[in-house]
Amino acid sequence: MSPLTSAMPTIDYGAIAPVLIVLGGACVSVLLEALLPWRVRGRVQLGFTLLVVVAGLLAVIVRSTSGAPAVTTLAGALAVDGPALFLWGTLLALAIPSVLLLADRSVEPGGAFVADPVALGEAEEKEKAREARVAVGARSGGGGRSRARTGGGDGAGRDGAGRDGGRGRALRARDTVEGHTEIHPFVLFALGGMLVFCAADDLLTMFIALEVLSLPLYLLCGLARRKRLMSQESAVKYFLLGAFSSAFFLYGLALLYGYADSVKLADISQAAAGSLRPDSLLFGGLALLVVGLMFKASVGPFHTWTPDVYQGAPTSVTAFMAACTKVAAFGAILRVFTVAFGSTVWEWRGVLWAVAIASMVIGAVLGLTQTDVKRMIAYSSVAHAGFLLLGAMAITPAGLSATLFYLLAYGFTTVALFGLVSLVRGPDGEATHLSAWAGLGKRSPVVAAAVTFLMLALAGIPLTSGFTAKFAVFSAALADGMTPLVIVALVVSAVAAFFYLRLIVLMYFSEPAADGPTVSVPGPFTTVAITLGVVVTLLLGVVPTAVLGWADGLSFLG
Repeated sequence: MSPLTSAMPTIDYGAIAPVLIVLGGACVSVLLEALLPWRVRGRVQLGFTLLVVVAGLLAVIVRSTSGAPAVTTLAGALAVDGPALFLWGTLLALAIPSVLLLADRSVEPGGAFVADPVALGEAEEKEKAREARVAVGARSGGGGRSRARTGGGDGAGRDGAGRDGGRGRALRARDTVEGHTEIHPFVLFALGGMLVFCAADDLLTMFIALEVLSLPLYLLCGLARRKRLMSQESAVKYFLLGAFSSAFFLYGLALLYGYADSVKLADISQAAAGSLRPDSLLFGGLALLVVGLMFKASVGPFHTWTPDVYQGAPTSVTAFMAACTKVAAFGAILRVFTVAFGSTVWEWRGVLWAVAIASMVIGAVLGLTQTDVKRMIAYSSVAHAGFLLLGAMAITPAGLSATLFYLLAYGFTTVALFGLVSLVRGPDGEATHLSAWAGLGKRSPVVAAAVTFLMLALAGIPLTSGFTAKFAVFSAALADGMTPLVIVALVVSAVAAFFYLRLIVLMYFSEPAADGPTVSVPGPFTTVAITLGVVVTLLLGVVPTAVLGWADGLSFLG
């Protein structure tokens, strides 16, 4: 046997089938984007994306129920164990309503994404420019030559008006019908990066996955049809701060490699248990690594990108980021803390206590000052990241299962809530200022009731998934000796409940403005996404035992 053959790693294709399906589907989606005509491209891309996500979810279910043992594969790059399969299932399940929101064309005619990615102005400015060109063509259309120019190849000049060129009709039709179909391969690549990120068993693979999931999100944030400048500004902020945090992650990786002579999490754990090298390399590397991970998870005080990006990005992209990115980030945090640094928990736990308190307090206090619904939910996510950190720090089976359940519950609540936010609209698009939501209970009782239920879930009211998730996380933290931190979390939960209730009071106890925003009737895609989120939020609050039973007993390999 040749040296090359003997050095080839063994690959368990069955174990990594969900990752292969999603990343392979992303590559095929790029080809579809390049080869299909634009008239059918949107429908085909949507159907194919949903097919890939469902196929990946089925592969996770088959692997989870087959009784196959946990394995590391791809030369130890990926660990396919119980927590990884749970996180994969959560990500793929959350991707289904997220893709439906991304593909909706009913709430915003033509979709929420700009159809012409090279345009510099707002969609309204583009329309005015087309009308100006049409007017010029009409004024100069007296001669047969001018009429031939404005008539175009699609016969627009023969419709009696003679005011529109073929290219103008095609662009306008494309704006109205298809929109920006590149979002589908972007979503699949981001989803594939998330799957690898939370299952990576070495830091180098984790860094590569971090970049794979981040780059498509940077692009998606800047493609809003409405409020283009705000959308592009959010994309630039996210990109610059994301690159900065990635540099921290990479420097931390380098220090840990210098300490352990390896980037594998198990090797770092062994070195931390009995190495003669200075601990400054170990804890310096961990500190830099934590900055990169906490940034991606929107944990305060590394949250500065979150409010601006949540507000500026298209709402469907915000829903995808708020749910799926947090799941992937906390999946990686759980694996790094448990596998690589579980033996040094008493050295770093005090620092993370301060981080968790800062995240909860920042999210709750600054959330009180917000007048924009999307920014308010952004600060809510910062507070919830602090709650999640309690379970992640426990490094116990109860803490692991509680955190996994919390991620699933929070993800479906958030996706449904952003779907409802997209329905309240004014003349300039989504009306996210709190004043626009006054009297919503009278204008649209169903939407107001759904928003109320989801807000109560975020506040942790009983009979919702939020109450069960918080109870599980706080119980795990109490059992692990973090009583002062749980007391802080309870106080912060009470403070944060104020801005959830403030919106509910505004919807039901304020009079709607005569010229106030309207509530759009959602199309089938948005309806399914919202309904799925509300139903899961209710079921996980009333009968959570099935999911908690799956999460109990899971452990990381390594």
